[in-house]
Amino acid sequence: MGGGDGDFGGDGITVTKMERRLSMKHGWEYKKLGEICQIVTGSTPKTSVQEYWGGKYPWVTPAELKGDVFIDDTERHITDEAVAHTNVTLLPIGTVLLSSRAPIGKVAITTREMYCNQGFKNLICSDTIFNKYLYFWLKGKTDYLNSLGRGATFKEISKSIVENIQIPLPPIQSQQSIVSELDKINELICLKKEQLKDYDNLAQSIFYEMFGDPVANDKKWDIESLGKVCDVRDGTHDSPQYLQESPYILITSKNLVNGKIDYSNVNYISEEDYIAINKRSQVDDGDIIMAMIGTIGNPIIVKLEEHKFCIKNVALIKFFNDSLVSNKYVHSLLNNESYLTFIKSQNKGGTQKFVALGTIRKLPIPIPPLSYQQQFAQRIELIEKQKAEIQSTIADLETLLASRMQYWFFGF
Repeated sequence: MGGGDGDFGGDGITVTKMERRLSMKHGWEYKKLGEICQIVTGSTPKTSVQEYWGGKYPWVTPAELKGDVFIDDTERHITDEAVAHTNVTLLPIGTVLLSSRAPIGKVAITTREMYCNQGFKNLICSDTIFNKYLYFWLKGKTDYLNSLGRGATFKEISKSIVENIQIPLPPIQSQQSIVSELDKINELICLKKEQLKDYDNLAQSIFYEMFGDPVANDKKWDIESLGKVCDVRDGTHDSPQYLQESPYILITSKNLVNGKIDYSNVNYISEEDYIAINKRSQVDDGDIIMAMIGTIGNPIIVKLEEHKFCIKNVALIKFFNDSLVSNKYVHSLLNNESYLTFIKSQNKGGTQKFVALGTIRKLPIPIPPLSYQQQFAQRIELIEKQKAEIQSTIADLETLLASRMQYWFFGF
């Protein structure tokens, strides 16, 4: 049967495309990562030595790898003293970061020299492998990488395991051609994610238009403490035993990422611990949870149809039936750049940032009329509908990207 691109094979790929694929794979071979990359890990300078922290050198943790191809800055920085007197390892520009625990399989490429903690097995590429080719290959192998993890309390992949992973390696020109195709899809995904940011900025603009700056309170709203207008709690302070598998999920600050709960790196606990924690801080639909430790903020309005869970080191904000504030208003307030800067200024930690529960309860909250808050909520709901459409497109593009990675990297 003829066609513009050639005859179709049994799998629906045209003969011309199949020939091109076979041609591209001529000269491919398997290589161990340890043969074509230098594998390096990192370390954490003592957090009790303040002279090691607050310097100019980026120091990355796995939690900061959030799906972007490149990373150019980090939450924390270390000093010349830390570089000189600890065993941190310099990662050159272009290093492929690979998280090796908590969780396994997050990847990114450095665009500047930086250092990292011990949660990585990073790959410094030789001239036989293009770092973006390695990035995409690792990105498509998350499940496989996790299957290699070892450990009772939490899984980790060792340096020797990473060194012995085999990767299909075409000539460098073929690597660049493959990356060019995958990049085009990934760039569309990035474009859509930028559109989401634009809608978030629009929501911020509407907030300022209706309510003014919440820190300056330039519209002279009445002020109440958050603990007076809401029931403010936190999760457990204990450390329950973690299980390999369980229907009972424990969410911590690290799981609150970009306005969503990241379920890819949760801890599992027993039913007994789940019930005990929920006696203190049961999470219900419409509540707000917010990170108190590490990356402070990231408030989320809870939707329990996704998963049921309990919390640790996370603030929980519950709303009274006759509350003076709506959850959408409080959520937007806590997300407001000016207000978030104010919250972070209440930080009580040293190198490990945290905001105490008592501080959160005392946060001053401007109280506009409920009718005004409801108008705001209606406008935000329209934005959320637009965002949902974009997120659906992103999901489709990510499926396409996964399909093309499957085409190039697997079944060979």
